[in-house]
Amino acid sequence: MFKLIALWSAPKLADVDAFEAYYRDVHVPKAMVVPNLKQILLTRVESGLEGAPPPFYRVAEMYFESPEAMEESAHSTLWQSMREDAGQMIERFGVSLTVGMGSEKDPRR
Repeated sequence: MFKLIALWSAPKLADVDAFEAYYRDVHVPKAMVVPNLKQILLTRVESGLEGAPPPFYRVAEMYFESPEAMEESAHSTLWQSMREDAGQMIERFGVSLTVGMGSEKDPRR
């Protein structure tokens, strides 16, 4: 499997409820319909290791069968809609988004 990992920074405390509502009701539904998506896992990070502040606020993991499947999805209008919405969230809530991609590997192999 190939996955894209999206790491969101925290919104201002006063914006948390609005961010969460928008993320849940608008952004996640856009992400869930991109072509070739096999699975999506969403995490709201509550704390860092040993009580440290969390390094990120939200993590989204989007799974695809292969890099080629994700690349095909990235050229779709649904993907473009998701990307544009992410840009609107960055502007509206003053958050940042860091994205990485890679293949899952079994550490026992």
